[in-house]
Amino acid sequence: QVQLAESGGGLVQAGGSLRLSCAASGSIFSINSMGWYRQAPMKQRELVAVITSAGSTNYADSVKGRFTISRDNAKNTVYLQMNSLKPEDTAVYYCNAEIYVNYFQKRTYWGQGTQVTVSS
Repeated sequence: QVQLAESGGGLVQAGGSLRLSCAASGSIFSINSMGWYRQAPMKQRELVAVITSAGSTNYADSVKGRFTISRDNAKNTVYLQMNSLKPEDTAVYYCNAEIYVNYFQKRTYWGQGTQVTVSS
């Protein structure tokens, strides 16, 4: 079994910052990509940022220049530093990871979600 544990969400005023963390634990052989998605009320879940095991990153256009994704491979943890937050960033943020549970089997896991609310 693999678990993704998220932390760091909360309520912040527009222009403020938050840092999300997501730690993977359990039967992990290796981790491929890790990322963050978000889902606002009445909207589809969307990609926010993703980082590969080699450190390559990709961001949604709406967060480029404001959010930074990083990871600590030794801790199996991914972070999302969110600066200059806007009310439209309000959503439930989900951690995502592609994890090899053995040499051959890769599976996708999701965290339980953490609420980020940005007030105007």
